[in-house]
Amino acid sequence: MLSAKFTKYILEFKNPSGTSRGILKKKYTYFIELNENGQTAIGEANMFSGLSSDDVPNYEEVLQAVCQNIAKYKDDYHKLLKDFPSIVFGLEQAFLKLKNQGDFCFENEFTFGTQGISINGLIWMGSEAFMQEQIADKLKNKFACIKMKIGAIDFENELEILRNLRAKYSKDSLELRVDANGAFTPEEALQKLQKLAAIYIHSIEQPIRAGQLAEMAKLCKETPLPIALDEELIGIHDYKEKEALLDQIAPQYIILKPALVGGFRACDEWIELAEARNIAWWITSALESNIGLDAIAQYTFSKQNKRYHGLGTGSLFLNNTASSLHIKDAQLWR
Repeated sequence: MLSAKFTKYILEFKNPSGTSRGILKKKYTYFIELNENGQTAIGEANMFSGLSSDDVPNYEEVLQAVCQNIAKYKDDYHKLLKDFPSIVFGLEQAFLKLKNQGDFCFENEFTFGTQGISINGLIWMGSEAFMQEQIADKLKNKFACIKMKIGAIDFENELEILRNLRAKYSKDSLELRVDANGAFTPEEALQKLQKLAAIYIHSIEQPIRAGQLAEMAKLCKETPLPIALDEELIGIHDYKEKEALLDQIAPQYIILKPALVGGFRACDEWIELAEARNIAWWITSALESNIGLDAIAQYTFSKQNKRYHGLGTGSLFLNNTASSLHIKDAQLWR
């Protein structure tokens, strides 16, 4: 007989982590435990407060109702819970583990520790000294791709940090990405993108706030450097709506966060639609514990996309769940 329960867990950051939306000190997440025929499997429902489309007051009530009626949702949860992408993500992990009769969702070389996944080194917002310190650490640890969050300090100061980095490392030896988290206004965005393009930035994530479709479409058409949609994908669950979004905006890249877009099946849809339009993509975690991060990494490896993925967030927390995940030579290993 199938049964389910959930627990809430509070992840604590080692250092307060800055984004254009504020400083993060703690992060809530939820673990869904399934039990069937003496077998137990755990998935992570990573609801990201302030960002997830299912950040609603009755979230825990919905999660409780799902657990109490798990047999009802077993075969149709993708459809029944499409407005709760993080819960779909958690159930997907747990059901895959039950199916595989183990602690893994996907069976591949990463899962069994024989191959790693190339990842970017993430630079969090903060003082100029703090950002410089993070950059030095990433370079020391052989990262060939660095992603810097921008929008917290003065743009010209951020630009100078990037210029100095580019002066030391050519575009062929170091890939530089930036993530604006929607910090630019539509009026100023193109001018700022031109300055970034001059120092060979690989791409910029979400230069303007999500939901400004006409403005983003215009920016993607005129941009001197590739634009990657991130937050723009959140809350878009219908297949036809996904098609319409990509057709209207025509971005150069999309970034897939399974917990925010509705799990692996939803990612597959985005990938199918993007590739049909020659839009490239990569996968990023969204501050999950090691449980969710591990599942995302297994899925990422299964797609055989050789770009740098954003899967290095597991070391940010003081009290992360036990895991064999580790970073070695700028790759994530299990």
